[in-house]
Amino acid sequence: MKEMILLLVGAALVNNVVLSQFLGLCPFLGVSKRIETAAGMGGAVVFVITIASGITAAIYNGILSSRHINLTYMRTIVFIVVIAALVQFIEMVLKKYIPSLYNALGVYLPLITTNCAVLGIAITNTEEGYGVLKSMWNGFGTALGFTIAIIIMAGIRERVEHNDVPEVFKGSPMVLVTAGLMAIAFSGFAGIL
Repeated sequence: MKEMILLLVGAALVNNVVLSQFLGLCPFLGVSKRIETAAGMGGAVVFVITIASGITAAIYNGILSSRHINLTYMRTIVFIVVIAALVQFIEMVLKKYIPSLYNALGVYLPLITTNCAVLGIAITNTEEGYGVLKSMWNGFGTALGFTIAIIIMAGIRERVEHNDVPEVFKGSPMVLVTAGLMAIAFSGFAGIL
């Protein structure tokens, strides 16, 4: 149990996928304008990364790295197909049951398919030799860290939006400075493990 908690905390805070590994920056910077949409994106990413981590680990350990047939070279292609299918499923569910969130996420929802964080964690899980349960747990921790980071960024952006900011820092420069300061702050979690 202790190992699983350390894995979760390490994935969410210490090795935050956005702020220390710099994966998943496109939705992090694009969807973090409002807390509601950031939370929705975080929820979708939690679902996709957790389920994709489990499915890809099962496929890799059960089929691709089998002693009888070594298809490990197919890992990336198979993982991309699994991730794309999951994102399509989420898109259909959101469109039917939560159309306001579907419209708010806009183009960034299909971008989860190409979100390098999802593929990166699936590959990392196989390289670390994690089984299905450990892969899902690491994926959940990673997605939790992504959600924490995107919600914090959205909260900061909402507060800074109406402040008197020098013209040169308005828009993207302020977002990038904020992301850099968040990365520095999250590096403080490195000492807890």
